[in-house]
Amino acid sequence: MNGYERRKQKKIEQIYSVSFQLFSKHGFQKVSVNEIAQNAKVSPATIYNYFGTKEQLYVGMLMNWMDKQLEQYENILDSELSFPEKTKEIMLLEARNLKILSDEFPKFPSSELNRLVQTVESYNEQKVMQFFMKFVALGKQEGFIHKDQTDEMTILYFTMYKNELGRYWAASNEESVYRNMDQWMELFFYGLVSRNQEQEQGEINNSPTRE
Repeated sequence: MNGYERRKQKKIEQIYSVSFQLFSKHGFQKVSVNEIAQNAKVSPATIYNYFGTKEQLYVGMLMNWMDKQLEQYENILDSELSFPEKTKEIMLLEARNLKILSDEFPKFPSSELNRLVQTVESYNEQKVMQFFMKFVALGKQEGFIHKDQTDEMTILYFTMYKNELGRYWAASNEESVYRNMDQWMELFFYGLVSRNQEQEQGEINNSPTRE
């Protein structure tokens, strides 16, 4: 990347950062390109040259934000944490991000909403699904996910669980979610059967048959 490309990329990142702050605070309709340009310290013409329209800027900004969240997921998965701790951190981040997205979508023009939803769905299929396939493979490798369980069902289970966590987050407060997170993880990995009871049941099933 030459000097011009680096400067351009820096401007784009600055525009994305300012746009996210303004759109999140005031909503799509109440933020103008001129206001974004002023806060990003670029000209309005620069924004139009880079993105075309305010709607296209918004979509690009959202994809950029999602890329950064996915990078955090990857860093967690590649960390030295145990698999349950990785799952906990990823699930908390995903629940928080779902809340952000649910707050953002209503701010987008209804006439453009279908296109935005399609873009996000395509992103999920292309990038997020690849990450969760990696997540499932690691869980199976470390013995936390049954090897006979299909990837499709495992991802469905994770998705249902983090969606419910997201709804709980929206209905409660952040402190309550964190306080109860260990119980959420216990239920996620062991269901309503306690870990000790599951181990005891396994010992019974594996013990020699008495005559």
